[in-house]
Formats: sequence, structure tokens, C-alpha cells
Amino acid sequence: MKQFIICTVFLLSIFSIHAQERRVITTAVPFLMISSDARASGIGEQGVATSADNFSQHWNPSKYVFSENSSGIAFSYTPYLSKLVNDIFLANISYFKNINDRSSWSASLKYFSLGDIDILQNPLDIPIIENPNEFTLDASYSLKLNETFAMGVSGRFLMSDVKLQTLDSETEAATSVAVDISGFYQSDVQSYQNYDGIWRMGFNISNIGPKMKYSKVNGGTESYIPTNLRLGSGFEFIFDSNNTLAFTFEINKLLVPSPSEEVFNSNGEVVAYRQPDVGFLQGMFKSFGDAPDGMSEEIKELTYGFGLEYSFSRSFFLRTGYFSEHKLKGSRKFATIGTGFKTYKDLVVDLSYLISTSDVISPLENTIRLSLGFNFN
Repeated sequence: MKQFIICTVFLLSIFSIHAQERRVITTAVPFLMISSDARASGIGEQGVATSADNFSQHWNPSKYVFSENSSGIAFSYTPYLSKLVNDIFLANISYFKNINDRSSWSASLKYFSLGDIDILQNPLDIPIIENPNEFTLDASYSLKLNETFAMGVSGRFLMSDVKLQTLDSETEAATSVAVDISGFYQSDVQSYQNYDGIWRMGFNISNIGPKMKYSKVNGGTESYIPTNLRLGSGFEFIFDSNNTLAFTFEINKLLVPSPSEEVFNSNGEVVAYRQPDVGFLQGMFKSFGDAPDGMSEEIKELTYGFGLEYSFSRSFFLRTGYFSEHKLKGSRKFATIGTGFKTYKDLVVDLSYLISTSDVISPLENTIRLSLGFNFN
């Protein structure tokens, strides 16, 4: 059963032929689109326009220059398919350092393990154990262009070793490189009639880079990496020195070609759609207008996230949110809840939980996500 689950996850992540009724955009290394920290997971899987924290490297590194801390480190662990297996997980470690009041640098390592798989050529053989895995290593530099706006650039190395060499000797680990371009706006505290407030806006174009090649045969089959555009905004209500409430909203779009090339059966009927084979830069621009059903389907390719975060004395947090994706493009829909608290010496502990509201079961359903952050002031 476990081998079947792993192979299913793998096939969904690298092949580009889909059922006609669901034109889902798939890519290599899809784990890069999974929220790895519990704070963002608790507010609807979003973080491009939230206040700076130790995991901003994943969402928007430009936020680091607005951090109240001079540096920080963070760890997270996310079980995956935890209802079925116990050794598939996503782990993340991030670090940032503010060079001065205008610039910062940061780095992170993400590791996704598909667990141990026992390979048997026949029932009497001693099992051969393989451990498919993927990881990325990245670094960023961010700079304040004025008192309220900053931009950042990131470089990333990606490695995906998810093929089972024992079963297919013509495959190999795939690698690629990518860059991110991000920006973040945070207003000064503004006074209103009964409260103060802070406006925030952000964007991040992530994973701009070449496709990944898995096969050695006939030049190799290639898969797009998850180039993605995030846009977000939010407002934080400051009721008094202890109580705040932040509302955030985020839109995402994969900058990857839609499955639009028709695949026919022997009777000449369209049975599926396949992504066009074009360069990654051409694919980015093509992705804004290549959906088979035109603009109406392009809009369906957008995902939306909403979130609320209540803070008491910047030490205790309550969070909730909602994430929505159209049923034609994956049908991920879920509510999230979370909490967090700051302990002695600036250790921050965050927890989150996902509640699926779709017919499609989420791999993260009924999973408690944990992340830890430690700040240096």
C-alpha cells in the first residue's frame, strides 16, 4: 500500500497529462508550494503581506528589514499524509540577519522526504530500501528603498531525487536553479478615530528558473518548476498597547503553462490535455492567456487566502483563515486555525491545524503543524 501511495504522489508531481474534466497544473518539486511554518498555515496558507517573522524567507524575504529583531533562526516540521504513513514529512530551517537598519540577508533549507520504500523483485528477495527525497537551498538579500518599502532578490538551488533507480535505471536526480523577486510595503502607524493601524502590501515572484530533467532517454523529459506569483495586502488594527487584530488577503497564480494541448484516443476523441513544451520564460508569459476556455478559466487558476491574527501583548496569538482553489484546478478548499506564544528569551512556538471543506481530501488534513523560532535582539 505504501509503495502505491508514494508512486501516486510522485506521478502527480512530475507528469503533465490530466483528465479532461480537471485541467490541473502540475510541476516538479510541488512541495515548494506547501506552507512550511505554522503561523502562515494558521491564517489560510499565506504570508506575503503579513508582518515580518522568522519564516519570511519562504513568503517574502523583503519583510526582514522591517523586523524588530536583529537576527533570528527558525525550525519547522510538517507531517505529510499522516493518516496513511508516518515517515513522509517536510522540514525547514531558516535564518536571517539584519546588516543595518536598511538591509538584511537570509537563507533557508527545505527538505521533503517521501519515506523509505521497500523494493522487491520477487517475494523471496531481501528488500532494497530507497528513500526518494527533494530539497532546496536558497539565500536572499533585501534592501529598504525608503522608510516604508523594501525589495529583495533570492537565489535557489533545487534537487529532486524521487525516481526509483532500482525500477528504472534510465532515470536520474533532477536539478535546477531559480531566482525570486519580492517587494514589501509597510506604512507608519496611522491614527483613526477609535484605533491606530498599519497597512501592508507585498508581492513575490518565486522560482523563476529552467525546467528539471529526470530521464536520460531521448534528451530527457522535462518538468516545469513551480514559478509562482503572490500578491497580498492587509491591515492591522491596533486597539491599544496590548491588543491588535490583523486581516490579510492573498492571491496566487502559477506562472506555468496550462494543460491546453489536446490528447486524442484511437477514435479521435479528446481524452486529456497536456502542457505545451516551451521554455520557462516563454511559459511564464504564456501562462496569463493560454487556458483552453479563455479568460474565465484563467481566473479559475487563481487561488485565494484570507486570514485573521489576534495578538495580545505580542506574546499570545490566535489565528484563523480560509484557502480556496477552483474545482477545475485542484479543488483545494480548507479552513485553518492556529495559535502561538512567546516564551522566555524570545522563543516563539506556533501550532496550526487544517480542516478540509472539499470533496478532495487534503494530504495535510488532521495534521498538527509545529514551528519554532528564536530571535536575537
